Amino acid sequence: MSEQSARPRKPGKPYRRPQKDPVRFLAFEALRAVDERDAYANLVLPPLLRKAREKEGPEKFDARDAALATELVYGTLRRQGTYDAIISACVDRPLREVDPPVLDVLSLGVHQLLGTRIPTHAAVSASVELARVVLGDGRAKFVNAVLRKVAQDDLDTWIERVAPPYDEDPEDHLAVVHSHPRWVVSALWDSLGGGRTGIEELLAADNERPEVTLVARPGRATTDELLREEAALPGRWSPYAVRLSEGGEPGAVDAVRQGRAGVQDEGSQLVALALANAPLDGPDEKWLDGCAGPGGKAALLAALAAGRGAALLAAEKLPHRASLVAKTLAGNPGPYQVIAADGTRPPWLPGTFDRVLMDVPCTGLGALRRRPEARWRRRPEDLERFAPLQRELLRTALDSVRVGGVVGYATCSPHLAETRAVVDDVLKQYPHTELIDARPLLPDVPALGEGPDVQLWPHLHGTDAMYLALVRRTG
Repeated sequence: MSEQSARPRKPGKPYRRPQKDPVRFLAFEALRAVDERDAYANLVLPPLLRKAREKEGPEKFDARDAALATELVYGTLRRQGTYDAIISACVDRPLREVDPPVLDVLSLGVHQLLGTRIPTHAAVSASVELARVVLGDGRAKFVNAVLRKVAQDDLDTWIERVAPPYDEDPEDHLAVVHSHPRWVVSALWDSLGGGRTGIEELLAADNERPEVTLVARPGRATTDELLREEAALPGRWSPYAVRLSEGGEPGAVDAVRQGRAGVQDEGSQLVALALANAPLDGPDEKWLDGCAGPGGKAALLAALAAGRGAALLAAEKLPHRASLVAKTLAGNPGPYQVIAADGTRPPWLPGTFDRVLMDVPCTGLGALRRRPEARWRRRPEDLERFAPLQRELLRTALDSVRVGGVVGYATCSPHLAETRAVVDDVLKQYPHTELIDARPLLPDVPALGEGPDVQLWPHLHGTDAMYLALVRRTG
């Protein structure tokens, strides 16, 4: 099957102008921004939806329109690998030779056919109409032909056809079935250290829509206040967490608008809490967040520090991100300072702090539920790019903490090259340190492994796959 060029209309045949579907057009715009500008959907989609809600007339979005647009964008991105394999079986050329805008329309159509309850005829006709609007009549015919072929079978039948058998190539099988790059499947499998059940549950969890979790910043808001919201549910693990059920809108919560609460995954809350509650030898007055942007953990740490009479220094290398941190911390009840500073060349003296958090830059493989497009952008060589920086930041943290103080090394990645390998390598250079068992500092959280470090998982804990190692400076 090939992409056809536009044919001249037959004499006398009336031409029907394509009808723009605002929901599908917006979803297409978002996918193009993700592809063309390397944007993230969670940053691109909200302003597009906000603009659509502010319009007047037939293009104005209501809640159902916004929900459908969100599902089309995120569902298409999460299942991109699976859908690419199916589309590839329906065209006569490599996918790299299909124009990206055409592929985006096809992927949106395939998701409607195989990943939603939209009736087949509606999914095909709406996708072809979108193609007419954004691609032209000729390529719309190509879209129509491909989608009609896809519509002949359901998702399970297609997967059985396009995925290699598990027994022949388990990693490639899982990559196609669960829509992850093969190298990511392999890395996650290594990190789990388990059998087929664990890896399939994790990959499936990466493709589920994550809950929105709020944090009640101590001294400024309470969970009781947040739980009075209509869509609110208690958090699972953090005493400051409140979950919003489907349809809950953080921007509608007064405490969030006022900065007294924020949106923060429960895994990130647990990392900050574990560091704050780790046992110290000596005073507990000066805390450091050495990679503070965009400010979620810093805001929680600053609030916790204020409750103890301690002060937080939040350092962020990039000035615009440091500004975001300052905005997030504004109104904190206790003393704090935000500076733009490179954590590998710190302006503070060694041994200054009692507690130090280094939530280092990483591949972000622990947050694929929230940023599904990241799985397709990351490459194995990114690990080599981050490795020197991660080690240098951990060294800075260990130099910055006083004897008897505690460092928390955190990443939003479960990849062993970004977690235990970094900690093991750096601690060889710091003999006067000891790992603290982090598990007791996450009370009631199950399945934390053998310790002393902690790896959280989407399929086990409902959080991002955050990693934490706690290190005490002993000399």
